[in-house]
Amino acid sequence: MAVTASDWQTLEDLTFRVHYRGAFAMLEVRLQAKQTIKAESDAMVAMDPTIDIEGKLEGGLLGGLGRMLSGESFFFQTLRASRGPGVALLAPAQPGDLLPIHLDGREAYILQKDGFLAASDGVEISTTAQNLARGLFSGEGFFVLRAGGRGMLFVESYGAIHALTVPAGEELIVDNGHLVAWPVGMHYSLEKASAGWISSFTSGEGMVCRFRGPGTLYIQSRNPSAFGAWLRSLLPNNRRS
Repeated sequence: MAVTASDWQTLEDLTFRVHYRGAFAMLEVRLQAKQTIKAESDAMVAMDPTIDIEGKLEGGLLGGLGRMLSGESFFFQTLRASRGPGVALLAPAQPGDLLPIHLDGREAYILQKDGFLAASDGVEISTTAQNLARGLFSGEGFFVLRAGGRGMLFVESYGAIHALTVPAGEELIVDNGHLVAWPVGMHYSLEKASAGWISSFTSGEGMVCRFRGPGTLYIQSRNPSAFGAWLRSLLPNNRRS
């Protein structure tokens, strides 16, 4: 269940709020004494002196390697309120929004590449393998992140985040470059954007994901790959060619 966070909220013993929603979101967490939160490497912006920060290899060596293969960092950073309560600010490297998701212990989520920002201690971040077709053509690679357990999960995006609910028995086609997060149990398949291969790629879409309900998935309003291609077109060498 996604959470709209503007003022302070407390869920699963974690108190948090999100500033500057939309383009330059930043997460603020209020930790109680001895409480911890894990985050992507280099996510910390500021913190009270009561908080300690350390690198942690969650899931052991294999877990770290799996995260690297999925596009994330080898280490997490762990923030612990070691000397009493404190506040910490966390932010993603890219411009975009933050999605707080309350995990109830029953439903897990698959996250896009570079999608993880932070999570409370009860959330388990692991890596799962995709099949050959999805690994080659989805844009996410052969390994993706899986977030399960119970607690608060904070997912980052490039651009604003939009929720799409697909009723049972209905389908929705999504450009894979705009995916942020979706439930593990929500079925999807990879296919050409149009009937023919040539038309699929000349349209600029290539491969898309067909999701079948029921379920709610989250998309981002901008495609980082498309933005990267636009930036490359502005480089002097490309403009002269």
